[in-house]
Amino acid sequence: METRFVGIAELAEIPSVAVVVDVMRAFTVAAWAFARCAEKIVLAESLDDALALTALHPEWVALKDGPPAPGFALVNSPGLLRSADLGGRTVVQKTTAGTVGALAVKDASLVLCAGFVVAEATAQFLRARGSGSVTFVVTGEDGRADEDLACAQYIAGRATGAGTDAAGFLRRAAASRAATELAEGVRQGVHPDDIALCLEVDRFPFAMVAALEDSLMVLRPYATP
Repeated sequence: METRFVGIAELAEIPSVAVVVDVMRAFTVAAWAFARCAEKIVLAESLDDALALTALHPEWVALKDGPPAPGFALVNSPGLLRSADLGGRTVVQKTTAGTVGALAVKDASLVLCAGFVVAEATAQFLRARGSGSVTFVVTGEDGRADEDLACAQYIAGRATGAGTDAAGFLRRAAASRAATELAEGVRQGVHPDDIALCLEVDRFPFAMVAALEDSLMVLRPYATP
């Protein structure tokens, strides 16, 4: 398997297979939403689009970065989301980096969204597909976020059957700028357990696949053997 690691701005062309990584916190939150029985997640282009979608579909629930805001019932925090009852609901998610990265590759033949919590399931999905070339999109900090790069490299190693151990990658993520900002309260809409929850390897046994459905980019869980 040929792999490359790029930031969103470095996507000069649409890859065939893309793994979009946002550890802290978009795709950790997405995984928790599915664990709380959400049916699907719609990735919104903007906050206004998210609000427009929930106005059109009042049964849907919107989620954003930062503190709570009118029209947004949820915030981008796994610690705060883990007690939510999302049974059968559609979540509309808009974040600073993760959703932007997924939408940037929406025309790829396969788009997976990932964090450490679904790392092995994502690697298994790639192995089962037999993908020859995979582009990992490092969403945070214009492609420089070490927690996202570490996770992407870990998944790549697992996907190629290298027997990669998670410990060193988790140490890098724990020492990242994003982890520091979460710990120090620089970011809003944060629960004290967010960092630990973002660094739980293989918490969930499913990969997350995003695809266009009626012009919307929709994320769904796919169980792996």
